[in-house]
Amino acid sequence: MAKKTNPTNLPDPAKPEVPPTGKGAPTPTRKQQEAALMRPLVSGDRKQANKDARAKMSHARDRARVGMAAGEEKFLPERDKGAQRRFVRDWVDARFNVGEFMIPIMFVVIILTFLPDLTIQSVGILVLWIFFAAAVLDCIWLSMRVKAKIKERFKVETAQKGTAWYASMRALQLRVMRLPKPQVKRGQYPA
Repeated sequence: MAKKTNPTNLPDPAKPEVPPTGKGAPTPTRKQQEAALMRPLVSGDRKQANKDARAKMSHARDRARVGMAAGEEKFLPERDKGAQRRFVRDWVDARFNVGEFMIPIMFVVIILTFLPDLTIQSVGILVLWIFFAAAVLDCIWLSMRVKAKIKERFKVETAQKGTAWYASMRALQLRVMRLPKPQVKRGQYPA
């Protein structure tokens, strides 16, 4: 008698399909599993491993730099962390500070000192000292104002230690050179 073949590979309706039992292979021993997971601690290709490590570190540094510039809390150094410091940064960045023009004024005075006329040199130095005194007075006023605003805003007895110095140092920097970068526009004081 000839055996019938099923050309479409469909299950034979006469034979009920029995699901396979078991998992089809023996359980690997502990030694086999450990051998499968073994890999060298140090890559065989040292040059490629070093290249990968440098690329990973470079990516992490770039991410940290961008995060710090954007003011992300986890990328900021300790001196810049906290709600009070963010408030101080926003307050300083929202106002025009006398001190931020110190570097351009100093540059102009240096140029003036190269001129042969002693009167122009003297006037340049005098203007620089007057500007410096104005910047110091502005920083003192800013420090007092920021401390008062922090007490009012955060309902605390005293502001965080070093707040006055932090505000003054930020106010003396050119706006484009400040880190973290200013997050507010001029005149946009924090509420």
